[in-house]
Order: sequence, then C-alpha cells, then structure tokens
Amino acid sequence: MGYRDIYQAWKDDPEGFWIEAAEAIDWDRKPTKALDSSKAPLYEWFPDGMVNTCWNAVDRHVANGRGDQTAILYDSPITGAKATVSYAELKDKVASLAGALARQGVTKGDRVIIYMPMIPEALVAMLACARLGAIHSVVFGGFAASELAVRIDDAQPKAILAASCGVEPGRVVEYKPLIDAAIEASTHKPEFCVVFQREQAAASLTSGRDHDWHDFQDGAEPADCVPVEGNHPAYILYTSGTTGQPKGVVRHTGGHLVALNWSMKNIYGVDPGDVYWAASDVGWVVGHSYICYAPLIHGNTTVVFEGKPIGTPDAGTFWRMIEEHKIKVLFTAPTAFRAIKREDPQGEFVKKYDLSSLNALFLAGERADPDTIQWAERILGVPVIDHWWQTETGWAIASNPFGIEQLPIKLGSPSVPMPGWDIRILDESGNPMKPGELGAIAAKLPLPPGTLPTLWNAEQRFRKSYLDHFPGYYETGDAGYIDEDGYLYIMARTDDVINVAGHRLSTGGMEEVLAAHPDVAECAVIGVTDELKGQLPVGFLCTNSGT
Repeated sequence: MGYRDIYQAWKDDPEGFWIEAAEAIDWDRKPTKALDSSKAPLYEWFPDGMVNTCWNAVDRHVANGRGDQTAILYDSPITGAKATVSYAELKDKVASLAGALARQGVTKGDRVIIYMPMIPEALVAMLACARLGAIHSVVFGGFAASELAVRIDDAQPKAILAASCGVEPGRVVEYKPLIDAAIEASTHKPEFCVVFQREQAAASLTSGRDHDWHDFQDGAEPADCVPVEGNHPAYILYTSGTTGQPKGVVRHTGGHLVALNWSMKNIYGVDPGDVYWAASDVGWVVGHSYICYAPLIHGNTTVVFEGKPIGTPDAGTFWRMIEEHKIKVLFTAPTAFRAIKREDPQGEFVKKYDLSSLNALFLAGERADPDTIQWAERILGVPVIDHWWQTETGWAIASNPFGIEQLPIKLGSPSVPMPGWDIRILDESGNPMKPGELGAIAAKLPLPPGTLPTLWNAEQRFRKSYLDHFPGYYETGDAGYIDEDGYLYIMARTDDVINVAGHRLSTGGMEEVLAAHPDVAECAVIGVTDELKGQLPVGFLCTNSGT
C-alpha cells in the first residue's frame, strides 16, 4: 500500500487503524478500544490498556534473544570518550537504578527531574523512571537555576537525578551549584538527589540529601517493570510559554508507545537493528522521542552524541560519525547544516569519509530553507526530508513517508500530513481557506496517539492555548498553506505574519529569498512599525565563511 491508501485507511477507520498499530506493542492488558472521547475535547488513547514503556524499550528485546545488540552508541568528541551499551547491559543498568529509586520510596506517579548532559546515564535515568511508572521531567542540562526552580515548583519532584557537570567546547559547566541554587529558590523541596560524578568536575554532595550515583545503587534489588494504564503520564516536558511561565507538556504512555513505534518504520524507513541518529539533546522533545524512546522501542541502535556539528573538532564531525557508526538515518535541525555549510561551503570534508550507510537525512525543529536542503542533497547524495512537528505533538504532523514510499520532494514543504492528522488552513474566524491561501494551520480533533492530552496541572491553560480559538481543532500556532497536491507549507508562526499595507506577508517566505543568495549562511526577517504601511520587513544576514 502506498501513502494515499494508508492515509485513506486511517480516515475510513481511525480507531481501527491505531488498534492495529498497537499490536506491535507488548501489553500487560490489551486495550479494548483505542479512543476515549467521553471528555471531548479532551481525548485519551488506549486508557484501559496496561503497559510498561521500559519493558517495550529494553526488556522485550532481551527476552526475544537480541540482548547482545547494541542499544546505545555513545560518542563524545568533546571528551574523547566512546562506549557501547547492549540491550542486556542496558536492562541491568536500568533495573539497578530503578531498584535503588524504589528502595528510596519512588513509586508510580511520583515525579523525578532529570538534569543531565548527553551521556548514556541520561537515558538510563529516563528508562528507570519509566520502569517504575514514575513521571520524569527532563530539564536541559545547564539551564539556569531560576528556570530549574520554576520546574521544581510545578512538577514537585520527589527526586532529582543529575550529573556533576556538562562539557561544552572549551569549558566545563558545573551543574551542582545550579541545582543547589534552584532548590534554595524553590518552594517545593525534593527529598533527595542522585549525582553521577564526571571526572571533568566532581560535585560536592550535601549530606543527608545527595547521593553518589554508584553508592546509591549498592545492594539494591533490581526492579521489575510496573504496568501502568495507557493514559498514565509517561513524562512532563516543559516548553516555553508566551506568558513566561513554561508549559508542562504531558505525554500519555500507551499512545506514546504506539505512535513512536509506528513512526520509525513508516516515516524514517528503519528496521530493527539499524543505527538511527537524532543529533539533538535529551532536554528537548527530539531527544525524548528520537534519542531515547522511539529507536529503543523499535529495536534500533540509538546514538548519544556529546558534541557539536562544528568545532568538535571541525565541520566533518557528522560525516566521521556516519562512517564510523554505520548510521542509516540522520535527523537534525537545519541550523546544524547551516553551521556546517558556513564553515565548509563546498563540502570538502564530506569527500574524506565513506557515507554509503546513510539512506536519508531528516530535518526538523525550524523551517528548512530550500538553499540548505539543496546544499545537503548535493553533498550527501541522499534524500533530504524536511518534516514538521512540535514539542506538543511528540512526532511528525507532516513528512515525506520515507518508509511507506518516497513522494516527490517539493522544496519548502514538509510534504503531507501523516495518518492521524487532518490538517486544515483556517482564517481568523475559523473558515477554511482555498489551496494556496495563507492562514492558520489547525488539526481537526481528536489528535492522534502520542500527542499531548493536556498540560500538567493546567487544563484551562491547555484549552485556552490550543483549543478555544478554533473549536473542534488544535491550533498549531503556525501559519501556512496547502497546495493543489495536498502538500503543506509552513511559512511562519502566526505571530510572525506581518501586515504590510493591508497585505498579510510571511516572514518565512522573505527569508527563503534571502537564503537563496550563495553568500548568505543564515538570515532572519522581522516586522517593524511603519507610519505609512503599518509594518515593514527588515532582514538580518550572516554570511558564509570566507565571503
């Protein structure tokens, strides 16, 4: 079946489609129905199923005889460290930490903040929480103490799992002083902290509250997986809010498992055992979905990369990674490729490496300008696929479904909506726009599995932020249009559409024109007030190295 057939099959029977997809997950109790719409417009997927994320991401692969397969490849060009962790080793590490947490009183539903850099222990911490049914909230390592304090007060964690430091090019960022300051500033006080000591900067531990990572686990009984309801929160991930207070995006367990597992083969085109690299950070949604969970649920080898696209040591780092680790699919942000292009406009570094393992490059996280896509296609010789999603959605809204069939690529478009997504373009009053007309991008409810069902302790804010403006729809906050072939174009955030003399213009469209100049590495366009025309666009440019 091709994309059109599969998309139509979903439209004809949405619940049947996702119940069938759920067959790929190991359930302790299979769900009897896919969707609970009794609280519409708040929807829940697989609420009467019982399941455990860690079992599906780790234990089942060991039970199926694949324990020797590498689960995690760790590569840190900043520190020079490299390591591999097999699925069997990962199971032991996760069960040990989970057992120690359980001994210390962490149980199903407790929150645990994870504040770690890009090291394998970050994934071990996430999976240990999932093993117990605890709800983790990963905060980007090195985030300011004031921001961490806000998250402590909102999530009210029983514990914090942290590393002593992060390592950036040319500097070490000590985490423990930031944690101490955050706990001092927060109203809620976590009961204890567990600190993984890194050799670059050891942390001083607070007596009675802080534990060394290894000592904490001494003598603890390995924990078994705790089944949870399909609508049990797997995690909270805070994202920026326009009012300043971060929004705690909630992810339910059952839908999270089903959607991510489905996406790996159908969108990214990988099979179990393939090496999949999302060059991001565990503190962001890409790190949650496509460094930790989706690759492991699907039985892939995932990559934990502690480095940068340039400067660690040069603009050839990504290519060295692909050759050395036989990476099949790379997923990163367009900014990474713009940085590489700025340092190496002719792609000279690519010629030094064997990239024959690479099947595709996926881009997301921001608009992928056509110039960057064309440059990447030229130097890599593989499909470069822009796809679009959000922290809130957890997986792709629109993509080229590489694992189903590769559709024609249209520059500037993340291609077509994925099954589960009924995308509409609406005017300010909620009326549908014609093909080619710019408007607000909205998704007809219910959203598919794996998306946010609500915000943590903030249902009214959830409704106001996403549901109230267009009743019956999820408001994405992005503006764009759909062409005659059904391809979606994301042009700007809705607040980045500027009005010039009565004409609604997309800053993204202007950025495309500027970025097409061969000497421009990066650009941004903003609207400024003008007495005559209301607003005028102003562009800012960064030029390529050597220009």
